[in-house]
Amino acid sequence: MSCNNKWVSVWGNAVSVAENRPERYAKNITVRYPIRIPFSADAVRLTFDNYCGTEPITLDKTTVLCRGRFYTVLFGGEKSVTIPAGENVVSDPLGLELSAQETIDVSFYLADFTLMRSVVFTCGPLSHGLYANGDRTEDADIDIETSRPTHLFYFLSNVSVLTEQSRRTVVCYGDSITAQDWPDYLTLRCEREGFDRTAIIRRATSGSRILREYTCLTYESYGLKGSRRFAHEVPTDGADTVIIQQGINDIIHPVGEEVNAFRPMSDLPTVDELTEGLCTYIAQAREMGLRVYVGTLLPMGGWRTDAPFRQELRNAYNDFIRTTDLIDGCIDFDKALRDPENPNCFLPEFDSGDHLHPSKKGYERMAAEVPSELLG
Repeated sequence: MSCNNKWVSVWGNAVSVAENRPERYAKNITVRYPIRIPFSADAVRLTFDNYCGTEPITLDKTTVLCRGRFYTVLFGGEKSVTIPAGENVVSDPLGLELSAQETIDVSFYLADFTLMRSVVFTCGPLSHGLYANGDRTEDADIDIETSRPTHLFYFLSNVSVLTEQSRRTVVCYGDSITAQDWPDYLTLRCEREGFDRTAIIRRATSGSRILREYTCLTYESYGLKGSRRFAHEVPTDGADTVIIQQGINDIIHPVGEEVNAFRPMSDLPTVDELTEGLCTYIAQAREMGLRVYVGTLLPMGGWRTDAPFRQELRNAYNDFIRTTDLIDGCIDFDKALRDPENPNCFLPEFDSGDHLHPSKKGYERMAAEVPSELLG
């Protein structure tokens, strides 16, 4: 008799706002995402989220491909499900024996015109997908001539499996730094170093700030503010820990209305305001029963809006993270990636070239900086 009786998230993304373009509606399209399963399980269930949508969407058919066989996913016993604007749905459990480190493919078909608004961009060695015209939900091989790769993740926000009680999830929460590679490298590190009871999932959206969000059409895709994100994204099957790494966009975005009408300097927080925003995250996480680790903000020297007053704010915020007793631990990403001779800047090998986002080596270094005690 199986002892698998605990639902644990093994894959996840935030849901944010798509950039508003004339082609934002899709029709007669299949979207497919490969999902890596970190440990054995007896069942899987999927969450689809229309949190940022302003219209209902309909998933006409959803399948899971496992070891060459397709399984139809049902919602209340039905193949098709309509998700109202601002809401989500969880599928019926799909009985499926899964092995550690195998990959399944989740596909869903959108037959009619669908507003593709609830989406997030992520990238990394484990984060990719594709889309194709027509119902391809039961085509094992969708060739490159009839599909296109994508790093945009539409609607699918969580994958949970039914597994042993000892298994658990670590949630990585943040902005574009976390929407990029380091959570994937942390997953690969868990596999490599034998942390075989821990799943790493990502809740991150590019451009997002703790304290502000844009309502204008030009910048609404820069993500929801923390008060609209954290409580929606972080509660997760099997989660016992959250790693928070956010705040840099609060510092770098304001440039003054004379430069950009949508980015006034009045949006720039004080260090007290920024740390108070972080403390709201910490308080919410404690109410969820989570351990809380916070990553320091990375170097930004050379970024296009870099200025001494922004560096002072970043350093003061980082000092708070390093010294507060409100959290279980500080992960000092800043110290790990900065140039000791020029601490406001990345070491050159860790700089992607824009002086804000790390290189691949930088993201690997971030994953290596996470304490083993957090992963065990």
